[in-house]
Amino acid sequence: MSSIAHRRFYGSASRVLSLLLAAPLALVLLIHPAAMLDGQGGYSHPQLMLVMLGISVGFVHGVGFLPHHWLWRLLFHPLIGWPLMGLGYLILWQAQF
Repeated sequence: MSSIAHRRFYGSASRVLSLLLAAPLALVLLIHPAAMLDGQGGYSHPQLMLVMLGISVGFVHGVGFLPHHWLWRLLFHPLIGWPLMGLGYLILWQAQF
């Protein structure tokens, strides 16, 4: 990975972004999981699994951990986590309306 791309995705600003995206979603799922219910009062478990993966990526990336193995580095890359956390916010937003 080039030095510019590494600084862009692993700099302090992107880490703060990851933590700011992950923390509210984690709190909603922990404190009030019913806020993520759909119109019929059920969960989409596959979607929530992806959202929880995104939250995990957000926390792992946000605290600055960089895995050594290429597979884990790919799985916990912010470009994977940010869209998955965006999916979580979309689910939360749709559940409110």
